[in-house]
Amino acid sequence: MNIYTNLDDFKTIKNPVLTIGTYDGVHLGHQKIISFLNAEAQKIGGESVVFTFHPHPRMVLNPNDHNLELLQTIDERIKKLKNTGVKHLIVFPFTKEFSRLSATEFIKDILVDKIGIHTLVVGYDHHFGRDREGSMAQLEELAPVCNFKIEEISAFMKDEVKISSTKIRKALQVGDVEEATKYLGKQFSFVGKVIRGDQIGSKIDFPTANIKIAEDYKLIPAMGVYAVKIVLGTDEFSGMLNIGNRPTIGNNGENRIEVNIFDFKEDLYDQSIKVIFVKMIRNEKAFSNLDELKQQLIKDESKCRSILGNFSYSNSK
Repeated sequence: MNIYTNLDDFKTIKNPVLTIGTYDGVHLGHQKIISFLNAEAQKIGGESVVFTFHPHPRMVLNPNDHNLELLQTIDERIKKLKNTGVKHLIVFPFTKEFSRLSATEFIKDILVDKIGIHTLVVGYDHHFGRDREGSMAQLEELAPVCNFKIEEISAFMKDEVKISSTKIRKALQVGDVEEATKYLGKQFSFVGKVIRGDQIGSKIDFPTANIKIAEDYKLIPAMGVYAVKIVLGTDEFSGMLNIGNRPTIGNNGENRIEVNIFDFKEDLYDQSIKVIFVKMIRNEKAFSNLDELKQQLIKDESKCRSILGNFSYSNSK
């Protein structure tokens, strides 16, 4: 997959078949669009192109709004798009100046004049341009004038539910990682750096790695305890992870992400690790003392080991 962050570097290609969108999560609905995109490009002897944005428009237009929660960092999005078979990815730098372009200007000045699209593939609810003013009706008016085709893809249904990034976010915000997996096509995950904690876990024989996520816009699932897989380099381990403010210990209300990696004793400080969410096993709760907490963690570990069993992230869909 060729990746461009500047349209000046975009090389001329034959019959570009292009789709536009944030593509957060690259979920099954997105994958349906890209599959059609690739097939259409092959049918006409063209090449498939995904046009996405970074940073997210809300980060530019509302910089003081810190409530944005995305399923993926830009690196995660690029990595997942690489696996879809798309030939070209344009990661367009979203700016305030760009946001002022009307839908017509965007189509004519960028998609037609700079990219030379042959076919534009859009989802069932697609809007674009300044204030999302562009609609399917407007595209149908512009297409014959600008000499390109339009293909609209219907909503992708799974278990009679329309798949969307919003539905996946809502599932994760209540800890339903299994529902999120069903729509994403693969387990939700994040990558973080191991930072120093206060060593309390080690005192009760459950040492934990404290994880710091660099991107503050990355969605973190609901507070609770999860059965997880951990990827360290090329190695994969089982573990349990807690997201919360540790009410038994006290933490001034600060949320932390801590993972206990089963059968692992090495020092991980300052290393990057990947955490894959498999199942939430319980909500976070307060215990009377550390011994009570330890007894619960013994039960949690047993439950997590049973859930994870022969599960392998590398072999999952």
